[in-house]
Amino acid sequence: MPNKKQDLIDEQLQDLNNDGVDRRGFLKCMAWAGTGLVWTMSGGIPVSRAFAKGYGKDAGKGGDFSFVQISDSHIGFNKPANPDVTATLQTAINKINAMPHKPDFIIHTGDLSQLSKPSEFDTLDQALKGASAKQIYFVPGEHDMLSDNGEQYLQRYGKGTKGTGWYSFDHKGVHFVGLVNVANLKAGGMGSLGHEQLEWFEADLKGRSASTPIVLFAHIPLWTIYPEWGWGTDDSEQALSYVKRFGSVTVLNGHIHQVMQKVEGKVTFHTAMSTAFPQPAPGKAPSAGPMKVPADQLQGVLGITDVNYVVSGRSLAVVDSPLADSGSSATGNGAASSGS
Repeated sequence: MPNKKQDLIDEQLQDLNNDGVDRRGFLKCMAWAGTGLVWTMSGGIPVSRAFAKGYGKDAGKGGDFSFVQISDSHIGFNKPANPDVTATLQTAINKINAMPHKPDFIIHTGDLSQLSKPSEFDTLDQALKGASAKQIYFVPGEHDMLSDNGEQYLQRYGKGTKGTGWYSFDHKGVHFVGLVNVANLKAGGMGSLGHEQLEWFEADLKGRSASTPIVLFAHIPLWTIYPEWGWGTDDSEQALSYVKRFGSVTVLNGHIHQVMQKVEGKVTFHTAMSTAFPQPAPGKAPSAGPMKVPADQLQGVLGITDVNYVVSGRSLAVVDSPLADSGSSATGNGAASSGS
């Protein structure tokens, strides 16, 4: 990887322990993320509400299938923001295993590792072996391409994929597309899909009925949240033009380590919490990066996403669950929009 790219990532991942940010005030803003969200898409209109602690006995019941999204495990990270990311990943896995209805599969939306070291991938693999859902789909984050431009990631998790790791699959009437937007970061760290992948994506969707529900997943958000921190994908507009004819499109991302959602026409965008460490809200700190919070509040800003899909109603219900209750109550529906 070019030194410029390494320097960019190092700059974005500085430890913000002594930056003067008001943690107490920030956690108030993040209360809605700590409690998580439930939202349902029906006819292209999403409804969200705060997610209560734990899973009720009927959670996931009635759906044709469910899956779980985890993101940004950053195995190998050991700074004060979270000195034991393996333990918090294990907590997430335990929470998945405690779900009353076993999910069909897990999607990991990138930054599996901190430095793309073989030992970090080994640790991740060992932890995920204990998950109740044995089928796991991955897309890489920029941290998974640090040392070798993603070669090891592809050897382990990219078998059968195209290019730098993009692919698609169908499950019970829903078409899933895993996209890679971290292989060629642009100025400021903005994600990029690139011409080859965009051509493949357009061809992949051709011939599919407009009534087919589409779920896209990638590491960096496919909507522009905060370009100053590279929180967006520079050619996402072209990619999203290919899904305009579909009646139900859901986009799942990670990277920003907090819950944000946006609805644009028939497309619902959703970013997930990290299992490793939280990051500041856009513009609420000098830069993006690991954010230290009191130890007893850490698991309230880390989490997983549980998705239940109901074919008959063409709805996708997303539940963001923290690893532990943050002790704060959410106000409103907790949805966030960048306005961009």
